[in-house]
Amino acid sequence: MVAVAILAAGRGTRMKSDLPKVLHSLGGRTLLERVLNSCLSVEPSRHLVIVGYGGEKVKQSLNYWAGIEFVEQTEQKGTGHAVQQIIPYMQGMTGDLLVLNGDVPLLRKETIKMLLETHRNHGNAATLLTAQLPDPKGYGRVFCDSQNLLKEIVEDRDCSPAQKQNRRINAGVYCFRWSALAEVLPKLSANNDQNEYYLTDAVNYLDPVRVVDVDDYQEILGVNDRKQLATAYKILQTRIKDDWMAAGVTLIDPDSLTIDDTVQLHPDVVIEPQTHLRGNTVIGAGCRIGPGSLIENSEIGENVNVLYSVITDSKVSSDTRIGPYAHLRGHVDVGAGCRIGNFVEIKNTKLGEKTNVAHLSYLGDASLGNRVNVGAGTITANYDGVNKHPTHIGSNSKIGSNSVLVAPVTLGEQVTVAAGSVVTEDVPNDSLVVARSRQVVKEGWRMKS
Repeated sequence: MVAVAILAAGRGTRMKSDLPKVLHSLGGRTLLERVLNSCLSVEPSRHLVIVGYGGEKVKQSLNYWAGIEFVEQTEQKGTGHAVQQIIPYMQGMTGDLLVLNGDVPLLRKETIKMLLETHRNHGNAATLLTAQLPDPKGYGRVFCDSQNLLKEIVEDRDCSPAQKQNRRINAGVYCFRWSALAEVLPKLSANNDQNEYYLTDAVNYLDPVRVVDVDDYQEILGVNDRKQLATAYKILQTRIKDDWMAAGVTLIDPDSLTIDDTVQLHPDVVIEPQTHLRGNTVIGAGCRIGPGSLIENSEIGENVNVLYSVITDSKVSSDTRIGPYAHLRGHVDVGAGCRIGNFVEIKNTKLGEKTNVAHLSYLGDASLGNRVNVGAGTITANYDGVNKHPTHIGSNSKIGSNSVLVAPVTLGEQVTVAAGSVVTEDVPNDSLVVARSRQVVKEGWRMKS
């Protein structure tokens, strides 16, 4: 059995924000969510999140995550003090405890699994995750023997010149045998400059304690200010893009685009420069996305082209062309083989297969059948100032340019709307509707000077 305790009580004053530090977003997830996700590979039996500043906001952010236990740390007196708060919650607990920091979001699942396996395979009382930093200045150094058993941890300011040559530092990630840790937690002292209880002091009472290096030191980088948040995002993006290129996705200019790690891409997708893929987005095989496009929380079928366009909370079926400069939002559902063209906005609308909306049109709260052709400048006038109303257009209909369909209105199948019409009443199947004033020409007329 393994429990996970995540330290998430601090405010993070250097973030210069009223939002608790662990709730700042990194690539579509909060820092805290990323830490929780990193533990999934070891299938914890319990998740304990130690909260303090902004505790209610932290709880609300995780209300979808079943089984989380929130532990209050009303005063922030150090990492040791934080872990002391879980003692009443752990009565009868057997097994191991992973202790993670809520502001260290880049740990890989494989690293957490490796830490726990090392801990159990060697029967350790405690196992520390360590890292070899290129420049460890400012960090306490970790010293161990040839078997990686801990000898001591020396703070940077207390290191001799020889000791400062050691590049191994404590990552602040621990695995404890809970029964051993529970005995020593009450013994921690705050007799230090900060008057805080440090979890590293608990290590002094435990034996054996082993250290294990993380392969990539960037995994243990914390986020304490906005600059470090940006650094973490850059590292995360590099990982994501490298993984997708290895999986058969072409990224034309990786440095110019961003991809959340919640996005799913299929082989032979091509992502053009200045494109951003966010949220729960799925891009089907053979698509070409961009340049200059944003897709968020949307499902894109196979062989779809999206050029200089924005798609949010929508679905686009296969073999469809979108853009340039189209905007699909608010639960649009586009059928296969459609064409959505220049400066078209579509909201909360369903389009049947092989329907074209090519130029300068707005469709809102509408449903269109198959093979409908919508002429340039068409508008569904869906809002009466108080309520939204639907428009229905049957299959194989043709809407002339510069027409306005005043909802609620239904057009049957095989309907043709003459250009420049304002349609206010339902139209039956197989009809031509002309809803405009007759043209009047007065020859020989000019304005009086």
